[in-house]
Amino acid sequence: QVQLVESGGGLVQPGGSRGLSCAASGSIFRINAMGWYRQAPGKERELVAVITLGGSTNYADSVQGRFTISTNNARNTVYLQMNSLKPEDTAVYYCNAKVRTLENLQTSYDYWGQGTQVTVSS
Repeated sequence: QVQLVESGGGLVQPGGSRGLSCAASGSIFRINAMGWYRQAPGKERELVAVITLGGSTNYADSVQGRFTISTNNARNTVYLQMNSLKPEDTAVYYCNAKVRTLENLQTSYDYWGQGTQVTVSS
């Protein structure tokens, strides 16, 4: 099994910054990609940013230029630095990892964190 533990959520004023982190642990052979998704009340979960094992990144248009995703591969950790936050960034942020486990080296499975609330409000 693989566990993802997120941290860093909270209340932020508009225009402010916040950093999220997510650490993966467990029966990990290789993490192919890690990313962040978010879900606002009444909306579907959406991709925020993703980073592959090779370091390629992809961002949602709504956060491009304001958010930065990075990893510490040695620690199986992914970070999301959020700057110039807007009220519409308010959501529960979920960490995702595409993992090949020691029990199944051939197939990558999706694992999710429990979510962390980010609220942007004055």
